[in-house]
Amino acid sequence: MIDDVATDSSSEKSRPSPPRRARRVRMTGKERREQLLDIGRALFADKGFEGTSVEEIAARAGVSKPVVYEHFGGKEGLYAVVVDREMRQLLDMVTGALTAGHPRELLEQAAFALLDYIESYTDGFRILVRDSPVAQSTGTFASLISDIATQVEDILGLEFKARGFDPKLAPLYAQALVGMVALTGQWWLDVRKPKKAEVAAHLVNLCWHGLENLEAKPRLIGHRKS
Repeated sequence: MIDDVATDSSSEKSRPSPPRRARRVRMTGKERREQLLDIGRALFADKGFEGTSVEEIAARAGVSKPVVYEHFGGKEGLYAVVVDREMRQLLDMVTGALTAGHPRELLEQAAFALLDYIESYTDGFRILVRDSPVAQSTGTFASLISDIATQVEDILGLEFKARGFDPKLAPLYAQALVGMVALTGQWWLDVRKPKKAEVAAHLVNLCWHGLENLEAKPRLIGHRKS
């Protein structure tokens, strides 16, 4: 009997203890907000605004839906913050790149800045160029392009004045140049050919040689005059 008890006791000692549950680390409010922004950004880029639900955002974050509402008031609020961040990032990259003194190099810097953003912040660019029913306080991708064009406009105005052209037309040309680069960037987003430097070179080639041979008073050659 004593032997039986001893045997039972030794088997108890040799039996492995159940594994301890990993202690769940609680996020701070700021950390949770950043996590939700990262998850929302990835989902909006992949599925668009309409294709993304609060349920999926919450599920990926491992939280309940009310947590998303608590931080952003809903999907629209989260989307607005994501878009605002991306627009500021792109604008900062473009305006920060314009440091050269020569106009042609400024065009190169602007083209590279946009292509760099597309390459490094692909999800963000996909979100910006998508159409969304949500009205943003910061506007749309078109308004962002307009903001960037404003930066270029001042540079063009000085060049126009130096060459005897009407500086009042600088905003028109700035919109045309920046819009051309932006639309080319949208195309390059998916094809990724040719290489970035080559795309930039061709963009600048068209922009620069177009400006170099600019007519002070362009005329229409077709039958339509108005």
